[in-house]
Amino acid sequence: MMTGPVMHGVAGIGVDLLRVDRVTQVYARHGQKFIQRILGPEEIVVFQRRFARDAQRGIRYLATRFAAKEAFSKAIGLGMRSPMAWSRMQTLNQVSGKPGVMLSEPLASWYAQRFGEAHVTVTDESDMVAAFVVVNALPSHYSSNTSTTL
Repeated sequence: MMTGPVMHGVAGIGVDLLRVDRVTQVYARHGQKFIQRILGPEEIVVFQRRFARDAQRGIRYLATRFAAKEAFSKAIGLGMRSPMAWSRMQTLNQVSGKPGVMLSEPLASWYAQRFGEAHVTVTDESDMVAAFVVVNALPSHYSSNTSTTL
C-alpha cells in the first residue's frame, strides 16, 4: 500500500530554453523598463540585490525568471494572453531553496479555477538557462479511469 500525497494528474507541461546573451542585449537596450515589464515586485528585489553584487549573476537570474514565465504560460495553455502577463507570475525560492510559483490577480483567480499545484524548476549556465513547469490538474478534472496512449 502506497502512502503520501494524492496525485491528481498532470494538466500541463511547459519548457523554455533561452540564451543569456538575448536577455543581456534586451536589458542593455531597455534597462529598468524591461525589468518592470518582466519581473514581479518580489523578483525585482532579488534581481537588484544579485545585480548589485555581480551583474552577470543578476542577468542570469533575470533570464531564468523569463524562461520560467514562458514555460508556465505554455503549461497553462495561454501563452502571453490575458490574464497571463509577465509580472503576474513570479518564481520565488522557498526557504529550502526550492523555486515556487506565486501568482497575482487576475491570473491567480483564473488559475485557481482550472488547475492544482504548479511545479517549476530552473537551471542556468554561463550562456544558457532553462525552465520546466508541470501544472497539476484539479481533483475534479482528473479521473482514474482515463486511458493513456503511449
